[in-house]
Amino acid sequence: MIAMTEFVRTNSENADFRNLITALDQDLYQRNGEAQLQYRQYNQVDLINHVVVVYFEGKPVGCGCYKLFDDKTVEMKRMFVLPEMRGKQLAAQMLQELEKWAVEESNSSAVLETGRRQVEAIRLYTVAGYSLTENYGQYIGMEESICFRKELK
Repeated sequence: MIAMTEFVRTNSENADFRNLITALDQDLYQRNGEAQLQYRQYNQVDLINHVVVVYFEGKPVGCGCYKLFDDKTVEMKRMFVLPEMRGKQLAAQMLQELEKWAVEESNSSAVLETGRRQVEAIRLYTVAGYSLTENYGQYIGMEESICFRKELK
């Protein structure tokens, strides 16, 4: 029997999304300790209109979203898959869904920031075709931040 995976487009009002980002914040705090607190202000998700929640056999197991960065670029944010669901390519599929949605909305590139300690995320973005770029905006000068960029098709 094949497990049912569903990728649902929604917004930041979605209760499953809000619960998943609470789990994400706990995961990041465990990894990064007090250093994570400086990022809290950049991770607000009020009024985000482009959210994807991943459901596996009806249970919410992952999320991601994007917001507009400039007139043709989106910033991928809040990518997360529950630890027990990792290794199933859910994050890669979710990222593809977000990129597809961004292109449908006439965007041509994406940027994102992740932490140096998030080796799984770095691998995900590299395999998905993202290239290292200079830290941008609020991440300039933040030693633990790594930024990526990709042209979308």
